[in-house]
Amino acid sequence: MPVIAVVDYEMGNLHSVCKGLEKAGATPNVTYSPKELEQADAIVLPGVGAFDPAVQHLRSRGLEQPIKEAIASGKPFLGICLGLQILFESSAEGTQPGLGIIKGKVRRFRPEPDITIPHMGWNQLEMTQPKNILWEHLPSDPWVYFVHSYYVDPIDPLIRAATITHGTQTVTAAIAHENLMAVQFHPEKSSNIGLQILSNFVAQVREKIPA
Repeated sequence: MPVIAVVDYEMGNLHSVCKGLEKAGATPNVTYSPKELEQADAIVLPGVGAFDPAVQHLRSRGLEQPIKEAIASGKPFLGICLGLQILFESSAEGTQPGLGIIKGKVRRFRPEPDITIPHMGWNQLEMTQPKNILWEHLPSDPWVYFVHSYYVDPIDPLIRAATITHGTQTVTAAIAHENLMAVQFHPEKSSNIGLQILSNFVAQVREKIPA
């Protein structure tokens, strides 16, 4: 089974993510070791919480450069929730610079009379990259689970893999470019749809492992 490094920087629900990866047929390895990130077949960067502490914890553990090098090397990479947001240059939630791997900013939902912030619960994805491997074997407009007050706004619209609509606002729900994929929702909390998404990611990892 492929070994997938799950980055431990004190900002994620690692147990749920690891259980999801195990069900998808992978061996998760929770780690903050740069060497183990390099040795793993793929990397998952989960995250729950605030932007500034997340990037501070990553940097204090010396993980920023290993993550950038892994992505640049072509290693499959999946960011989840806050693990998507910290890939960007900056966030309206804080003052710390993000990793800057993706050009763009993290913005807060605009208040509207009939929406809740945070956006919490189930919402339907609209695929903007319908042929992306993450979406294989899924129904059209699948329901997935969100908990967030902020959303990513990439400069390059072509990296958007899916969007959602909350109130009158249509925002990015997932990005994908080559080996780098990241989602705002929680696949580990999204029932069978989420498990299929994780299984699709694991399948891509398997394809890249030398025979």
